Amino acid sequence: MSVRPRASGDPGRRAVELLAEHGRVPTDSPSRPPIPAATPASRLRRLTRGAFADLTPLRQSPDYRRLWFGQSVSAIGQQMTAVAVSVQVYDLTHSTFATGLVGLCSLLPLIAFGLYGGAIADRVDRRRLGLIGSGGLAVVSALLAVQALLHLGVVALLYAAVALQAGFFAVSSPARSSMIPRLVPREQLTAANALNTIGMNLGQTVGPMLGGVAIAAYGAQAAYLVDTVAFTATLYAMWRLPAMRPQTANGRRATVLDGLRFLRDQPNLRTSFLADLAAMIFGLPRALFPAIAVAFYGGGPGTVGLLVAAPAVGALAGGLFSGWIGRIHRHGVAILASVAAWGLAIAAFGLVRNLPLGLLLLAAAGCADTVSMIFRNTMMQVAAPDDMRGRLQGIFIVVVAGGPRLGDFESGTVATLTTPTLSILTGGLACIAAVLLLAARRPAFLRYDARHPTP
Repeated sequence: MSVRPRASGDPGRRAVELLAEHGRVPTDSPSRPPIPAATPASRLRRLTRGAFADLTPLRQSPDYRRLWFGQSVSAIGQQMTAVAVSVQVYDLTHSTFATGLVGLCSLLPLIAFGLYGGAIADRVDRRRLGLIGSGGLAVVSALLAVQALLHLGVVALLYAAVALQAGFFAVSSPARSSMIPRLVPREQLTAANALNTIGMNLGQTVGPMLGGVAIAAYGAQAAYLVDTVAFTATLYAMWRLPAMRPQTANGRRATVLDGLRFLRDQPNLRTSFLADLAAMIFGLPRALFPAIAVAFYGGGPGTVGLLVAAPAVGALAGGLFSGWIGRIHRHGVAILASVAAWGLAIAAFGLVRNLPLGLLLLAAAGCADTVSMIFRNTMMQVAAPDDMRGRLQGIFIVVVAGGPRLGDFESGTVATLTTPTLSILTGGLACIAAVLLLAARRPAFLRYDARHPTP
């Protein structure tokens, strides 16, 4: 009868091995290779692991991967078209007022059709609605290319095309957004929403630059044609999706009023919307950028362009370095903290007169806004039932479209009555005050846990 030797027959030898495992003494044991010393590269990998955006949804869900790629490409094309329309209108009219009307032509359909688009998305197959909306946007871009090639030069036609584009976008966007919880598991929603912000901000940063280059080289028709072709990526992604009818529980007809009532009765979701409105109304001095460029920095149109681009660059960075976000479960705290950070960065921006520092503060504000958006979207998708997600996304579109316009009015009015500095400073402080008020009035929002969501 043989007896199997014990693994640690020599207590002294075992003690040395244990110390070696903790890196305190080397070991020359033939059964265990020497532990390599940590190199600067390995330490850097450990520090950066988890810092970058989590790509798990793209790796594990082919449907989400196709949809994300299609929407990112389409976002770049849409921004190219937006630049081309503005350039065409100004070339035809030489009027900044006429060019400004382009924004108004898109705002009204976004508000009107955003609400009803959400109600429709909770009533029909969302895949089909997304196909119709994306197809409509592609057709309008093709029509814009035709009018540019024919040199029609009709401003009213451009206004009508912008209104149609906004309508198709408002109808289909709630459907596309409410698909995401059906494409990825709940634990990957935060990562998926972070990736969505990357695609959106790529469009807002890369699209205008490519649009300017294409227009300068080949005319406005080049930007429109690129946009038309770019929509094929979204159409293909939508075509490959399965049918996505809302998971209605009671069979009731989906109405806009029901969505508004639901939001009114759900304190956590309502608070997230109010926090976003506070940031956009009080802490968005976009309308003052032309005056700020001259008064603060002695610059001109180029400086205005830098001021406009800085928040988008910060927002893109916030999405790219969003790997840590998936480890946060207290989404209510994260939303209010992000909005407060936005307000603080804007208030500080109003006090500085150094352009690089000002741009850095605007980028920090854009980064905070992206973090807030990721958590707000995740809360809306997780806490709301499937048959309400379309309508909530529709309301979200109205908030996103209308909030900045109200912010333009607020900042412009206060600057007229006082000074641009005071307008920016008080706006940022008012945003922080609104956050503190929401935290005091809704302490349950601070306790919101994504692992046990309650609307």
